Amino acid sequence: MSEATGQQGSGAGKRLVRNLALYTLARLGLVVLIAGAIIGVAALIGVEVPIIVAALFALLVAMPLSLTLFKSLRTKVNEDIAVVDARRRQDKAQLRARLRGDDDGASA
Repeated sequence: MSEATGQQGSGAGKRLVRNLALYTLARLGLVVLIAGAIIGVAALIGVEVPIIVAALFALLVAMPLSLTLFKSLRTKVNEDIAVVDARRRQDKAQLRARLRGDDDGASA
């Protein structure tokens, strides 16, 4: 394993954590925003909506909406997962090669 490859793998892992946290926060924020809108509109027309009901409806609306609104964030997360997964597969292959006693795995 080279030094640059190891740093690239750890960099992708850090990027994955950051992008996943951003995506999660964006989705949660969308749910809160929609739930607030439901409660606000209900209050304007004089209907009382329980918070749990507003939150459930907000979840149902936010799920498909977040797929379109946060497509770029979701794409970044998917790309980072692919990089981390490829790195993990490479490490696993090198470990198996070393366990078999192959020279290629020992020199890498």
